[in-house]
Amino acid sequence: MHRITLDPGGSAFDAGEETILNAALRQGVALPYGCRDGQCGACKAQVLAGEIEYPEGAKTTALSDTEARRGYCLCCQARARSDLILRIPEAGGGAAPEVRTLPARVARLERLSHDVMGIWLQLPSSERLVFRAGQYIEILMRDGRQRAYSLANAPHDDEFLQLHVRHYPGGVFAEYAFHALKARELLRIRGPYGSFCMREDSGRPAVFVAGGTGFAPIKAVLEHAFAKGVPQPLRLYWGVRATRDLYSPLPRQWAAEHANFSWEPVLSEPLAEDHWGGCRGLVHETLAARHPDLSTYDIYTCGPPVMTKSVADVAIRHGAPAERIYSDAFEFAAK
Repeated sequence: MHRITLDPGGSAFDAGEETILNAALRQGVALPYGCRDGQCGACKAQVLAGEIEYPEGAKTTALSDTEARRGYCLCCQARARSDLILRIPEAGGGAAPEVRTLPARVARLERLSHDVMGIWLQLPSSERLVFRAGQYIEILMRDGRQRAYSLANAPHDDEFLQLHVRHYPGGVFAEYAFHALKARELLRIRGPYGSFCMREDSGRPAVFVAGGTGFAPIKAVLEHAFAKGVPQPLRLYWGVRATRDLYSPLPRQWAAEHANFSWEPVLSEPLAEDHWGGCRGLVHETLAARHPDLSTYDIYTCGPPVMTKSVADVAIRHGAPAERIYSDAFEFAAK
């Protein structure tokens, strides 16, 4: 067994032949994490002392070569090979909410776009799920498989748990949600998970970069920030293919209602009928063009792994410290 000490704070736990993250969670230590598959970078930590290793087949997509050279590791993949001192960003304040398994009834289904379904889930009247804005839950399917979806509602608006489910061929729950799921059907859920949460007390301006339904957890985070009256500038870039993929009118509404919020949609493949005069290309390219210096910002990015990694790479090149980049990568699973 090896002793792992966290900096700042000085809390410690033991780890054997398991990932650092699993060891921490097993002992009730709330480390930041997201996908648990090396894709999002939420569990990134800097090794100040000691040695780690990655087992064969470990995924480290979210870790750039520059970060690896600077001593960063992914706690969801790395194992301790000696006692360690790790520098880990704060997880968002306070103890992690309790993970629970609960029944949830489908209260409402609504097509938000041609390929996004909104699902509103209602818990039993005697139950409440405590969660942080930006966390996700798992849908527990009858065959034993699980599918993870971010909560699109903020904690203060928890009469229903809202999910944004994108349809893609072969997606087990996505296909079911679009073709078979009915109102009043009963599902089982488990959560909350993850640490994609806004560091509200930093006081720094924040940039949010969403790809497709990566808008869902960012919606929750922003609505929570508005409810709390967070004063710093908040800027959203939402990358989609065409205007039909901008499935929510909320960013335009937020910009009208909150002086500290602004946004810009970015279309990578606008259709002829879009008559698009706005920003074109990949969303990380727009981030780079709009922000030559990101050293004073907190960066939050959510979407496909290739997008979140590109955003993180741009942010680091433009001066953002790695510990101020918070990612939630959506990995679509068809099996």
